[in-house]
Amino acid sequence: MFSLSRITIGAAFVCAAISFTGPALATDKVIATVNGQALTDTDLQTLIASLGQQLQQVPEAARPRAALDRMIDMRILAGEATKLGLDKSPEFIARLEAIRQQLLITQFVKDNVESKIADADLKARYDKEVAGFTPPEELRARHILVKTKEEAEDIIKQLNAGGDFAKLATEKSQDPGSAAKGGDLDYFAAGDMVAPFEEAAQKLQIGEYTKEPVQTQFGFHVIKLEDRRKQKAPDFDQVKDQIRQAMVGEKFAETLANLKKDVKIEIKDPALAGPAAPAK
Repeated sequence: MFSLSRITIGAAFVCAAISFTGPALATDKVIATVNGQALTDTDLQTLIASLGQQLQQVPEAARPRAALDRMIDMRILAGEATKLGLDKSPEFIARLEAIRQQLLITQFVKDNVESKIADADLKARYDKEVAGFTPPEELRARHILVKTKEEAEDIIKQLNAGGDFAKLATEKSQDPGSAAKGGDLDYFAAGDMVAPFEEAAQKLQIGEYTKEPVQTQFGFHVIKLEDRRKQKAPDFDQVKDQIRQAMVGEKFAETLANLKKDVKIEIKDPALAGPAAPAK
């Protein structure tokens, strides 16, 4: 599904950094100063939000101070860079303009695309998708994994003589993840298992086990099919955000296409005058 990232962490960090260069709001709490310049609580909360995962490694109680230290360092470094005239360099001005455009686009998408999609629209899209949903089949199986074909054949002989599959799996399977559960692998869908395993399981009737060892890169398997079922469609709340992303992407593409209709575009460089690159 189409996914539109609202803003990268890097851009969010830059956005926070830019917000620190302006004057504090009259009602905003000043929490520190650097050479007399105010750092406000709004600045701090913006930076905390933009740092995201970086702060997850810091104990929660220490995060505000860690963010404040980062903000102070940023203000010091930005001040020194300004003294050196780096803010006047063509490269800096070009990059600042690119950031300005990115932030404007982010705000445009928020105000003119995302805000136009209501929860009712999401639910209607969900209902339409579910109505056309063909549920794939899932299998539930047990297996016993051993190193050699001879070991697997011996297990099949024991099963043929009335041996209990779950008990044999617990005793003999070399798959630690399932052996403790009597070889139970729970439900799996197409593509979840390696091809030889999946193909063998698909051929079984419920309650049957493979009469010949099944070889994969992991060793030799004896497989018993426990159940077949149709996969249930996900609940609305499970996929609501995914649907929103898809609809935002679609509406964004539609909005951009409409805007382009009224814009005259001339490509001056002959090397770039060919057909547009395909969308990814």
